Amino acid sequence: MSRTREWRGAGGPEVWDRRAASYHRQLRLERHAVRAALELLAPQPNERLLDAGAGTGEALRQLARARDRPRAVTAVDFSPRMLARLPGLPIGWTSELADLREIPRPDASFDAAIASYVLHLLPSRDLPVALSELRRVLRPGGRLVTVTPAVPPSGLARRVAAVLERAAWASPVHLGGLHALDPHAALAAAGFSARTVRWNVSGYPSLCVLSTR
Repeated sequence: MSRTREWRGAGGPEVWDRRAASYHRQLRLERHAVRAALELLAPQPNERLLDAGAGTGEALRQLARARDRPRAVTAVDFSPRMLARLPGLPIGWTSELADLREIPRPDASFDAAIASYVLHLLPSRDLPVALSELRRVLRPGGRLVTVTPAVPPSGLARRVAAVLERAAWASPVHLGGLHALDPHAALAAAGFSARTVRWNVSGYPSLCVLSTR
């Protein structure tokens, strides 16, 4: 597999509409990494938080169970059927149909954001656009935590992740959700500074990166 090939993405809203039910059933494979990412982000009760690419709501469920959950959370996704599977949201939390490449919010609208299992789905050419939008809607000093499937540096998880990565390239429409992405270079190019990194190998081998704007 050539690393110089351009990743063309894992499909648009219509693809993920068709997958909403099956995607929801596999959330247990994402759960540990999302928990780790939220621990890194450490959202505070008085903060405005964006769940970018909320899917069927794993991050929202975990946030809602937190003792000191944020009072204001906005969840966006470009798939109507994904959003239809969101849990009931606490008062002050909202969901909205939106594309990460054009987030319908003014500059500096949020204090913190999580983008879990979404950036790797974008075509390579669109990743800088989405990260630029995330930076725009975060206040100066705001925090972004990302979760992406990735290939660990060693161990059994590295071999498992390599197999999943080959499968994603072989069938991007059906298995593109397994595509590996280390977002460090793209984050830096978009103006983010990586602060903390955590690997997770429970479920999908994944990389959690906490950055600041």
